Amino acid sequence: MAITRHSSQCLRDHFLLAMPSLDEGIFAHSVTYICEHGEAGAMGLVINRPLDLDLDEIFEHLEIETRSDFSGIPVMAGGPVQTDHGFILHRHGAESWDATLRVTKELMLTTSQDILRAIAAGDGPAEYLIALGYAGWSAGQLEEEISRNSWLTLPADPAIIFHTPPEQRLQAAAGRLGIDMNLISSEAGHA
Repeated sequence: MAITRHSSQCLRDHFLLAMPSLDEGIFAHSVTYICEHGEAGAMGLVINRPLDLDLDEIFEHLEIETRSDFSGIPVMAGGPVQTDHGFILHRHGAESWDATLRVTKELMLTTSQDILRAIAAGDGPAEYLIALGYAGWSAGQLEEEISRNSWLTLPADPAIIFHTPPEQRLQAAAGRLGIDMNLISSEAGHA
């Protein structure tokens, strides 16, 4: 699997792995899933930054009744933009939701409360990740950051999103490239 060092291609459905040079803020040691990437810029969700908040607390805040205990399901800090808005990344199913972006044949991003009500009732998608906020890049910004060695990119793996604990997602994604993120230097070299 090749590491993309520059981005002349669409990075939709890819992971961005923060290089050690991104050592402050929400992006330090982060894995970001890219939901949209084009000429206008890029949008994604940080998938390994749990907030001190669980899904039960979201349901309580939105006054949504639940049939199950959701206290063990963390809510991610998806990024620094619109941190008061929820984003649900989930597998595609037979259901349709009010506000959904098809990322791939398999993955969808929904921002409407109807999916939360369905999850609370036990009728929603079986696999989902909930985040508050998102990461956004203006036109050319992400490509510039990649050229400065701020990010490694690789095709996304839904198993890492939905079946790997948040604290293990960075190393699991890096492992797909055969890399140990703990051994990468924060100094970038350019030929």
